This record gives sequence, C-alpha cells and structure tokens, in this order.
Amino acid sequence: MTHALRLAGQCEIVPIMGEQAEKLPVDGFAPPMDARTLVDAVTVRCVEDIHDAAVVLRDYAAAYGLRAALCDDIASKETMVDADGAVLAADLFGWLGDGERWWEDHRLALHSPLPRSCRYESEPFWCNAEGFRTAQPNPYLDDIDLSRYFSAHERYKAAIVVPVHLPFGQISANSFQPSDPDITDLSEMFAAIGDTLALATRRFIAGYASAMRTKRRIPSDCELSKREVECLRWAAIGKTDREIGMIISLSHATVRYHVHRAGEKLNSVNRAQTIFKAGQLGYLGANS
Repeated sequence: MTHALRLAGQCEIVPIMGEQAEKLPVDGFAPPMDARTLVDAVTVRCVEDIHDAAVVLRDYAAAYGLRAALCDDIASKETMVDADGAVLAADLFGWLGDGERWWEDHRLALHSPLPRSCRYESEPFWCNAEGFRTAQPNPYLDDIDLSRYFSAHERYKAAIVVPVHLPFGQISANSFQPSDPDITDLSEMFAAIGDTLALATRRFIAGYASAMRTKRRIPSDCELSKREVECLRWAAIGKTDREIGMIISLSHATVRYHVHRAGEKLNSVNRAQTIFKAGQLGYLGANS
C-alpha cells in the first residue's frame, strides 16, 4: 500500500554504523557540505572520478546512519565498479558480511520488490513492511507486498529508495538502509534529507552511466516524422499494417513504408527493434 508522506520535524541522526563503516560522532555532528557542494562533489565527469564521488555519497549517507546500495542499471548483470575495477558495493559501501552480498545476485532485480518498484515510480520514497511512502499516490505499488521482504531481512526494516530513470529506458535502483535494525520509521529522516540525498544520487548515477557508456546503440539526433511516430504508436499496441492503414486512412503499403523508414533512421534490424528503440527515445509515450 502507498501512503502519503507526512511532514516531520528535526531528524534524529543515528550514529551506529555497520561493521564496515567508520563510527561517527554523536553530538553536534553535521554533514561537512551543503547541498550544492555535495552535488558538485558526487559529479562524475570521467571514469577516474567514480571512486572519489562514491566515497562522498557513502559518507554523506553514513552521517545519517544509512548504508548505500546502488545499482545503475537493473537490467544489467554488471556490477558498478571504479576506474581500477573495484566493486563499489563491496570495496566502498562495505556489503561484505554474511547475507549482505546482494550485488552478486544477478536475479535480484527480478525478485526483489525494491528494484521492481523503481520500474513504476520515478520520485524518491521510503518504505517499510507496512508499505510505500510516496510523494503522490501510486496504485502500481499497491500490489507489491513488502511485509515478506522486510521480515526476511534481519539487518534492516526500512529503506529510502531513489529511482533514477535515465535515457534509453535505463532504470537505476538505489536504496539507503539504516544501520540500526530496530529503525522502522524513516519519515523524519526522509523529510530532513530525502530531497538532498535524491539529488546527489541522481547526479552520481547519471554521471556514472555516461562515463561507463562506451557504445552507441541508437543513432544520435534521430528525428522521426509525424507519420512515422503515428504508425509506430499503433504498431506498439499490436496493430498490423493493414489495421493501422484503416485507422489512419492510409494504404497498408504506405504504413509499411513509414515503419521501414523509421527503422532505417533508428538503425534497426526489424520491426520489433524499431518499436523498441522508438520507445527508448520517448517517441511512443506512456499510453502506447
């Protein structure tokens, strides 16, 4: 079930960290940088920036008693690494304990409700066994059961989640769990740092994805015509060329020409890939 976010006052910072993290001072501690400085510090402009930027994001989360678990692409089996090939989840974020090596589970995005929820939500939220706390009601999340997920994890009972939707349909799922396993309510912490944490996470993930992207699978500056987009939108919902022609008053040969022409522009090998690439570029919209 999704719940509206409720306002909260001063955030209670939890100083107790995991075994891999450094203990932080309890009284009067404040993160060493404001939001603008933080965002600049986590910006990745090249592969060599990844390590230091990840450390900054890790330490900011740790200042609030949170452990970061980042995934830049839930459709990929590749783990996030720095320029030297060090696995971020293990070597920087410290997920090395018994039952903590989630980054080795290549099926995680398929069976875990947290990355699955990022397919349906684009804004940051927090959640626990009782459901999702989102900025706006999201009925797509109502059918996702979190009670069994959190009951199976003894190390944390709540999480702040930051989805990042990138170009070409890439979805990144990032969660921040309290190091204190007794914490189940993150409303105050989310109200205090949720926006800043989301901004920093999005900047880091976007920079990481750009720095690690080595191939162009879609031609740049691809411009489809109105007719090409119209034909592809109908094709995306399963209409044949003949059916599309009847709907938009064109011959099926003309429809076939427009779909074929769009495929040439998108460097596609067949009709299915043409529709897929057009969707990645946002030509088909959410209602197709």
